Amino acid sequence: MTTLVRGASPTLVRDALTVLQPGFTGTTAPDWLLRRIGEGLSSVGLFGRNIASTGQLDALTARLRAERDDVLVAIDEEGGDVTRLEVRTGSSFPGNLALGTVDDTGLTRAVAAELGRRLAACGVDFNWAPSADVNSDPANPVIGVRSFGADPHLAARHTVAYIEGLQSVGVAACTKHFPGHGDTNVDSHLAMPRIDADLATLHARELVPFRAAIAAGAKSVMSAHILLPALDPDRPATLSPRILTGLLRRELGYEGLIVTDGMEMRAIASTYGIERGSVLALAAGADAICVGGGLADEGIVLRLRDALVDAVRTGELPEERLADAAARVRALASWTRAHRAGGAGAVPGAASEEGTAPGTGIGLVAARRALRLTGSREPLTAPAHVAAFTPATNIAVGDETPWGVGPELARLLPGTTSGTYASDAAVERVLRDAGERRIVAVVRDVHRHPWMAGALDGLLAARPDTVVVEMGVNQAPARGALHIATHGAARVCGIAAAEVVAGA
Repeated sequence: MTTLVRGASPTLVRDALTVLQPGFTGTTAPDWLLRRIGEGLSSVGLFGRNIASTGQLDALTARLRAERDDVLVAIDEEGGDVTRLEVRTGSSFPGNLALGTVDDTGLTRAVAAELGRRLAACGVDFNWAPSADVNSDPANPVIGVRSFGADPHLAARHTVAYIEGLQSVGVAACTKHFPGHGDTNVDSHLAMPRIDADLATLHARELVPFRAAIAAGAKSVMSAHILLPALDPDRPATLSPRILTGLLRRELGYEGLIVTDGMEMRAIASTYGIERGSVLALAAGADAICVGGGLADEGIVLRLRDALVDAVRTGELPEERLADAAARVRALASWTRAHRAGGAGAVPGAASEEGTAPGTGIGLVAARRALRLTGSREPLTAPAHVAAFTPATNIAVGDETPWGVGPELARLLPGTTSGTYASDAAVERVLRDAGERRIVAVVRDVHRHPWMAGALDGLLAARPDTVVVEMGVNQAPARGALHIATHGAARVCGIAAAEVVAGA
């Protein structure tokens, strides 16, 4: 123990560790992590860097639980564009926008349940999903296809279905990003977003899915690092007693776990600092501090533990508030452990379904149903050239996960070639690379990227028979001989689009 916590009561130190949800590097549990679990750390967050295979993940979670059988193992597995379980291949499940486009709550529930079964089979019992944000700003740089859509009531019914699906197999859902991140044009990973909607609008739009999630029994809610002056003019939601305690606890009646979004995100870290921000979040009503996406070593765990202990000692953080937060973490851990003991979600071989052949799996069924086609459906019969116009990805999605239709179309139409084109790419280069082949232009949120729209203009002027596949938010007018909107860039979305192009 450091000098700061030496002399502190064991209960205080244990509670301070209990409320942390840190990450780590590597595919095996480091000794420091196992030691801190033994001292009271109750949660561990997994990211793509921690996962190499389902067998390895199984062994990792088993090792964590050998240290403590009720440890919460959390992951940011939304499906769709945000996947950690399949970070190197792309997800076997379409994301929220695709599910909202189909608008079949039974399908959403089935997708979430299958995703939950795969997580549970690997020992993961806490999913930082679903996103309940209403994507009312189509230029939103961080939510987009992660939202079920722009209609609050559609978002609400699919949020409920997703929660029901996940929790039916013993995986706790985490409804995010409270009180709603959809009406922002700033990414909170990079700066502090602000929503200037009035109180009536927030209640009629942002809060509708969260009210539904609470009524459905969501085990956890994640706060957003956003400023909403109508609710609190001074502090972002994660640090606001008015929003977390006044609105979420008292007005909406939520009794479950409140977890923060990643505290190393610049909206908090650059304004308040991680230690100070964590103390303020707990004091405001949060129960668990998520950290570890970027900072993932023992040092950050000790810094936050010591900051919380010191805040209790100085009276800034009431000890009973910390104890209450720790109790909520332990209550969720007890719920997940009870489900594991009862066999919920433990479907033998469920995790091995990853990468199954086209035509099998609820994820591909959902991706096919989410397609929206405009124009000629005459299939290509000869090799094509896939031109993928690639924007910078946001931090939530990451740039490690492949997307597009190239590999699948090459499987269906052998000889198909692919090229990746960024904002500095000239149309002439695409035409040169394509030669005599038909062009399949793959775009992502073309409405948000003037350079992409310009490149598509030039390409269609030169080659009107180009097929266009939009794998982001389908906001721009449909163009091309055939326009396919997939409503997401998951691997199964690319498979479904390639099948249409090739007439498979």
